[in-house]
Amino acid sequence: MTTAIIKPQWSPLTIALMVLGFIVFWPLGLAVLGYILWGEKFGGSPEKAQAYWNKGKAWCSSNKHAHRGWHNSNRSYGMNSSGNAAFDEYRAEQLKRLEEERARLDAEIDAFHEYMANLNKAKDREEFDRFMNERRGSRQGYTEPSKDNGDQNNNGWGNNG
Repeated sequence: MTTAIIKPQWSPLTIALMVLGFIVFWPLGLAVLGYILWGEKFGGSPEKAQAYWNKGKAWCSSNKHAHRGWHNSNRSYGMNSSGNAAFDEYRAEQLKRLEEERARLDAEIDAFHEYMANLNKAKDREEFDRFMNERRGSRQGYTEPSKDNGDQNNNGWGNNG
């Protein structure tokens, strides 16, 4: 019987090796973390590792049809029949209604993004115009006349007569 020097468990040694691995070269630290978390499943033998890999691969290939999405390729939208025609028809109608609702919501999202883009453009235009007006004013050496009442139009140099 063979035993591993470093067992796949949380121990001070494996934690230190993981931290050191992350410091030296991050994929090495990630490999040590993987060994700590999943090392027992492989059992240290290549045969067990290959069996575990094949099991995961078989699970992925058996479930690939369940993840086809919401395509209208058939009445059940990529799902298997329940065996009850009335339920399958009901499910197809509900899925169609949900797809129409999703399309409506997507259109609303697009309209909102367009509205926000136009709003941002208008805000940018307003800020740019304000900047240009301020720059033109300071460049030409004049300021806007104040809009106070009529006696103070001449900046305190009022007529005494």
